[in-house]
Amino acid sequence: MNVLPDGTPIRRVLVVAYVFPPAGGAGVQRVTKFVKYLPEFGWDCSVLTVANPSVPVFDETLAKDVPESTVVRLAKTLEPGYALKNAVSAGSGGASSTKQSGGLKQLIKSAVRAAGNAFLQPDAQILWYPGAVKEGLQLLSELKHDAIFVTAPPFSSFVTGAALSRRSGLPLIVDYRDEWGISNRFQENRQKSSFSHRLQDRMQHKVLRQASAVIATTGRSAESVRQSVERAGSSATVSCIYNGYDAADFPKVADDALNFSTGDSTIHREASDLKPEEATPSNERPLRIAYVGTLWNLTSIEPVVSALEKLAAEDRKKAERIELVVAGRRTDAQDEILDRLESLPCRLIREDYVEHCRAIEIMSQADVQCLLLSDVPEAGRVVPAKTFEYLALGRKILYVGPDGEVSEILSGFSQAESFLPADADRIADYLSRQLDDLANGSASAKTASATRFERRSLTRQLAELLNQTCGARSALPPVHEDAAAEVAGRQVAGATA
Repeated sequence: MNVLPDGTPIRRVLVVAYVFPPAGGAGVQRVTKFVKYLPEFGWDCSVLTVANPSVPVFDETLAKDVPESTVVRLAKTLEPGYALKNAVSAGSGGASSTKQSGGLKQLIKSAVRAAGNAFLQPDAQILWYPGAVKEGLQLLSELKHDAIFVTAPPFSSFVTGAALSRRSGLPLIVDYRDEWGISNRFQENRQKSSFSHRLQDRMQHKVLRQASAVIATTGRSAESVRQSVERAGSSATVSCIYNGYDAADFPKVADDALNFSTGDSTIHREASDLKPEEATPSNERPLRIAYVGTLWNLTSIEPVVSALEKLAAEDRKKAERIELVVAGRRTDAQDEILDRLESLPCRLIREDYVEHCRAIEIMSQADVQCLLLSDVPEAGRVVPAKTFEYLALGRKILYVGPDGEVSEILSGFSQAESFLPADADRIADYLSRQLDDLANGSASAKTASATRFERRSLTRQLAELLNQTCGARSALPPVHEDAAAEVAGRQVAGATA
């Protein structure tokens, strides 16, 4: 039996995650970092994931964070490939339908989509359920586990985790990366019928009644989920564990390598296909604004584009010194908004989804990092995952979104400024001020520490919750830099025993 240095036995948790490397995206990073750091706090991990994921993006580099000793069990899904699934579903969210032709072909697609939405509840990934339950039960019979942790979306993963918990008798911890209700209201391929909503409410309540503990990614979301727990008649505890940043993902590009808002042009670095401009004076080089992440109806770029249009109308010379880098998946509607910049003197660089290491590179090369949320109901409970990596870099942050948890978090950071999406004039003024600061070589004010959002510390919170759920044990070891080396040695020893 593996033990911690103090002799405490290591426990094991089964992590049920449809999204796991080699799949890419922010949700994958959350669960992967938990798996990476949980062994430091007395919890070895087994992972039940999909063998043939029907997902839009892949990032092989995320696999480096999965400890070699992690037991990974793959279960096949009956879903079609993502390209076919997306082709059938295109148009259901409106944004990508602008480029779809009408006629018989569209009618057939609509009929297929409607049938799929009616039968595949709560989502298409329910086709993973039969194989996942079979493989999960087999894994639980082979290795002693103490708890089951399941993360979603897709919310069919919750159904899978709850079934494994019922059949095994193990306590269930449910992790809402997004709220079920918000996803159903704003995702492009959302379920629209009242029948689907009623059915999914019942499915959610059944999961919550099975759960011993529930996690949300923001404080406001936790309060909303708590209300769902109460409505379900569940006794599950509810807590918040934020998304975060992993210090190990930020190699020593540290302060002097990243801080080129000081006006020191020798440390300016270019993104994408641009040539280095180390010799360019700070009053001539462009102000680089970066947005990394998905652009869709919940994170529209429209307010920033409107602000750039206003700035160009008022001062064309200043607009010429703006460079906007957008990296990530985008709906057709968001690309059409970005197309409006083609007629402006500013420069627009578009990249599709990039690997996580490339995303950090783009962020670290920006003068201003852009954070977006549309002003829609419930958006105040959402905190985009990139928020915390933005904070870790200590760069200036332009937040455009409603008042809510994001603005509350950013209020403690002098480098961040917040604007409502309707405030195009004020956003244009902000950009003008940033250009003036860059030209004058103004030094950046020191920002507050973001260490409470470090992935290792956040994983410690999860380990504490697992301990509480599964019964008392000795206090967890403190978070320190040498812990990773210690646990790596223990894992190698355990793997060879």
